[in-house]
Amino acid sequence: MNTERKIAVVTGAGSGIGRAVALTLAGAGWTVALAGRRAPALEETAAAARPGTTVCLPTDVSDPAGVSALFGAVGDRFGRLDLLFNNAGTFGPRAAPVEDIAYEDWRTVVDVNLTGTFLCAQAAYRLMKEQDPQGGRIINNGSISAHAPRPHSIAYTATKHAVTGLTKSLSLDGRPYRIACGQIDIGNAATEMTERMSAGILQASGEVVSEPVMAADDVARTVLHMAELPLEANVQFATVLATNMPYVGRG
Repeated sequence: MNTERKIAVVTGAGSGIGRAVALTLAGAGWTVALAGRRAPALEETAAAARPGTTVCLPTDVSDPAGVSALFGAVGDRFGRLDLLFNNAGTFGPRAAPVEDIAYEDWRTVVDVNLTGTFLCAQAAYRLMKEQDPQGGRIINNGSISAHAPRPHSIAYTATKHAVTGLTKSLSLDGRPYRIACGQIDIGNAATEMTERMSAGILQASGEVVSEPVMAADDVARTVLHMAELPLEANVQFATVLATNMPYVGRG
């Protein structure tokens, strides 16, 4: 594997946006560590990339030991990390009114979307701070829900608002070490997670409406642009969405 290529970690790389971003980075000359819970899905992503451009590192981002092992393996294998695309996330087991959400369902979403995002950012930050030359970039996957909620989405929305706080704090704390942090807020990329959008989803009006989607590759190109900026420049927040989806006011 060519260690002169820039090194990226992509979480949630086994499907959807994570797979699209990983393949786009690999095609642009990056070496990509593919992280995710499902080893067979990671292998499918790797098979779609050029040989020698990816490595599969199965990881549960909500597990501190697993995250430590992931970034330890990256440091040992490549000696540095240039980019973390902090992408792993979940809507949770089901959409439900506030009064019907089980504690276990709340914790599932928080553990992946918030704690997992923090653990990966922390591990990447440590590696980027200590490496020579110092620095790197973290891109967090926020969501349109970091700005405006859907009905029956309190756990997902709360965690995505919290990711915005992580992004801002990482941006501030990373300044002395040339660690840039930005966030991409995505609306209705066509993935397994958004299949229900086309089928029809509850709106603030109480109606169930089919929503437009966009290709995940459209998101991946934006992530690539953010990733390849010099560390002296940063896209702090980018919003990429299907043009006609309900967003402002969710109407």
